[in-house]
Amino acid sequence: MKSPYGERLGECLNYSKDIERCIEYIEQNIKENLTAENIAAASGYSLYHFCRVFSLCKEMTVMEYVRSRRLSLASIELFNGRRIIDIAQDYGFETQFAKAFRKAFGYSPSQYAARMDGFLQNESIFEIGGYLMNPVIVKKPAFKVAGYGIQTNVAEGNYTKEVASFWSQYEGENLESKMYKILNPPKHGEVGLCIPALDSSNATYLLGVIVEDFKQVTGDMLTASVPEAEYAVFTTPPVDTSEGKDQRDFVQVIKSTWKYIFEDWFPGSNYIYDEGKLDFEFYDERCHSRVDTVMEIYVPVKERMEQ
Repeated sequence: MKSPYGERLGECLNYSKDIERCIEYIEQNIKENLTAENIAAASGYSLYHFCRVFSLCKEMTVMEYVRSRRLSLASIELFNGRRIIDIAQDYGFETQFAKAFRKAFGYSPSQYAARMDGFLQNESIFEIGGYLMNPVIVKKPAFKVAGYGIQTNVAEGNYTKEVASFWSQYEGENLESKMYKILNPPKHGEVGLCIPALDSSNATYLLGVIVEDFKQVTGDMLTASVPEAEYAVFTTPPVDTSEGKDQRDFVQVIKSTWKYIFEDWFPGSNYIYDEGKLDFEFYDERCHSRVDTVMEIYVPVKERMEQ
């Protein structure tokens, strides 16, 4: 008897590159009249086969994915002060925009815009919680990371200072540019990963990129294989890191989000931390000198067993 799970895993592994190319096509045409038919045609597959594989790999239909991305991008437009009606028309929500937005974020577009504006106007910017801290639960297949990092000790109070010092005081070629040039990853985005050592409080902190294999890795690089896991994905509240702004605000809001996750979210959720897996931070184009700088924290979880 064929296992449905085995079929799903095999499909995803075989078609992952095609799905990524499909997602790039969606991003490039997100404001156009996208349909399952024209996305399937761009991918080179029949409509039935494409929709089946996409749903298996992403655990949502292709049009659900498109809708989710449009709402996410619309939320950034709201933060930047654009009119709600203009945003709705740009992203194809001539009707039902408010309803769809409220379902995704828990607030109406106007309420969301007012709340987001408060993050820049209110001095208590690091008050973490509320609808912005509702995570998305996703299953992510195993992946490989390569980059640069240091050995440190999480039990010592200077752990975070050691990591920050490594990146700020490194004298030499820009490490981020160097690893992109050497590794040429399929997508932009850095992974911040803390890998614990066995039987000690020592750890390796690695800032790298996701790669298909380790063939291009050089001797001064570190590597890690991250196992498949279910994650609660948190997006940090937006911080203004544009030119002239204090970059330490972004560091502080990341630390505050981690604190919120373990002190507030876990106790009230139906999940516990999956200690057999690895958590990581993910930095993409949304965290580079923007007025609405954010990043994502991936926390491995498993459902809490009822007592």
